[in-house]
Parts: sequence; C-alpha cells; structure tokens
Amino acid sequence: MNVPALMLIAAAYSIDPSHTTVAFGVKHLMVSTTRGQFNKVAGTVQIDDADPSRSRIEVTIDATSVDTRDAKRDEHLRGADFFDVAKYPTIRFQSTRIEKGEGGMLLATGNLTIHGVTRPTTLTVDAIAPPSKAPWGATVRGATATGKLSRKDFGLVWNKTLETGGVAVGDEVQLTIDAELVEETKPAQK
Repeated sequence: MNVPALMLIAAAYSIDPSHTTVAFGVKHLMVSTTRGQFNKVAGTVQIDDADPSRSRIEVTIDATSVDTRDAKRDEHLRGADFFDVAKYPTIRFQSTRIEKGEGGMLLATGNLTIHGVTRPTTLTVDAIAPPSKAPWGATVRGATATGKLSRKDFGLVWNKTLETGGVAVGDEVQLTIDAELVEETKPAQK
C-alpha cells in the first residue's frame, strides 16, 4: 500500500488499551513457558516517519493488572516476592533513542522501570503499520515490539531450587507488545 508522503509526518498517538496487549513469558520448572499479560496499559507515541530518531515512546503499565489465568499465582506476583504492587504499582518505559534496524525494523532503547529499579532496555519494533482510517474516523496505526530482560536485574529474585536441580522460575523474560495507536486530534482553533 502506497501512503502519500504528506501522511508520513510526525504525529502524536495514544495507545488504545482495549486493542493493546503487553504479554510476557518465563520458564517454569525449566520445562515449560508460563505466559501472562498486563491488562491495563496507557501511553503516547510520537512517530516521525521521515526521521525515526525523532520519535518517542512513553508507556505506563498497571502492575496490579498482571494476569496469568491463575488467581493464586497472580496474587503471588502482586506480592512482595515479585512486583510488590503496594510499593511499586506501575511499570514504565520511556524511550531515550530510536534508530533504524535491519529489514525495516526499529530499535527503541529507553529506561524501563520495574519494581522501583530502572535499567536501559532495547526493544525491537517491527515496521510500524502505515496510517489507516478506522470506521469511526480516527487515524490508527499498529506496531509490535519484542525484547528480553533479566528479571533479576530489576530485583525480582524470588525462586525455589528444585530437587532435580534447576529452579522453579527462569530468569529470562520474553516480552511481546502488540499496540494499536490512535492519532491524537488537535482541538479546533478559534
């Protein structure tokens, strides 16, 4: 699909929380991957198609909304052994640099804060979908970002040693963010 050059200028977008998924996967008992997601996410994305380095991302995730389809596990994740949501109710990502990667992908580097610890993190962003008109008239775009992080780097160190060796919860966390972005409308000038 060819998009007119005039449409590919810097624009501000809000993350549509009802069409965005922040998912994660981590090894359980060293034999399978347990997956979950956060059900509450908000943020803004500034997209400059002509110069991606001028783009910006700010995302806030409600850590209390963690959902692994198991109420007991979710309560454990919300507790002091993991996210400690009473003290650290939000997870934040704020980009510091966005650059072109291979094959049309972007590399979004920024500060990720989890459990009160901030670390530089790089996410790989698939080519951002071109602007499209939704049936209700809004301009929308979509993007998928992926990355890996060490939960221990963020102070999430709880674990149990297994009788057979190894641990109950793996350290590496796989992230996948599927975001739908809605262009912010500018108020009419008087």
